[in-house]
This record gives sequence, structure tokens and C-alpha cells, in this order.
Amino acid sequence: MFDIRKIQEQVIYQAVKDKSNEDVAKAIVSGSDEPEKKEDNPAWVKATMERLENQFDQDTVVQIRRNCQCGYGLDEKLALLKELVAASASLEEFGNLDKAKAAGLFCDNEELYLQFPFCPCPMLEGVERLETATWCQCTTGYSQVLFEKAFQCQVAVELLKSVKMGDDKCLMKIIPGKDIWK
Repeated sequence: MFDIRKIQEQVIYQAVKDKSNEDVAKAIVSGSDEPEKKEDNPAWVKATMERLENQFDQDTVVQIRRNCQCGYGLDEKLALLKELVAASASLEEFGNLDKAKAAGLFCDNEELYLQFPFCPCPMLEGVERLETATWCQCTTGYSQVLFEKAFQCQVAVELLKSVKMGDDKCLMKIIPGKDIWK
């Protein structure tokens, strides 16, 4: 059985431990008040992100969350991106392919964007609104890994909008470190 909560607990624990230590990681994931308390996913997400934000500065929080992507469906998405790269001769052409558009990709002024009209994160089902974009940073990490593998270069990803933050869509800017078609 695929338990997304257990996976998230493990990846957050490891990412926090990598930036601090085991005790801090346990406190972030479980809370130090009542470690046996079982929160539902929405309450756990909000409480965990609050603990994370209270423990670390903003840059470290973003780094930690970018390292928390679950990797779900990565191989399938990577195969599609590689197909799109092979079928195009430029970033503009890449972003304007029908399959790219169907996957939420588009180019505007020679810049690549990825958008979703809904929140794709199963952990946020039942979360009406997030107060900060901390949780959503995992998708920038996921997208960075995905596009770096597809483009074979470093890629920066900026989170511009989030449905769970009240925006009309999730929107990220994908910034390849070089022109991959040269």
C-alpha cells in the first residue's frame, strides 16, 4: 500500500536531519508536545510547516522542502520531457508542442513555465488554504530534479503561484542553466 503520509514523514525527517540533527528532525515531524498524537493530514501539514518555519531561517526552510519531493511518477514525466526535447529545436518550440501544453508547459517571451489548474499534491487534499508557500517548495525541488535530468544541465525553479495559497493556479518558472539545443 502506497502511504504518502509515511513517505512525507520520512523525507521531511531526512531533509531536516541533513540540515541539523536527529532530535530536531523528530521534533519537526512529530512535534515535541505529544509525539503519540495522530493528526489528520491537513493538520499535520500545517503543524509540521509551522514547526519547520519556527526552527530555521527562510532560505534553509526552502532548501529543506526542496529536498522533500516524493519522486512519485518521475520516470513517466521524464520520458515525456525527453520526448519533447527530442521533438523540438528550441525552448520556444519545446514549450509550444501540443504534448507540452497538455502537460501544463508553455513558453512566454522565451521563458518556460509549468502550470497546474489544481494542486497535484495528495497530502493537501482537505487543506483549504496554506498560510505560507513552505509546503509547496517540494514541487520546485521535484521539478528541478525532473528538468535537470531531461535537459542535462542545472535548472532553477521559481514558485510564482500556488492554488493552496489562494491563487488561480500553481505556476512555476523553469530556468535552464544553458541553451540545451545548442
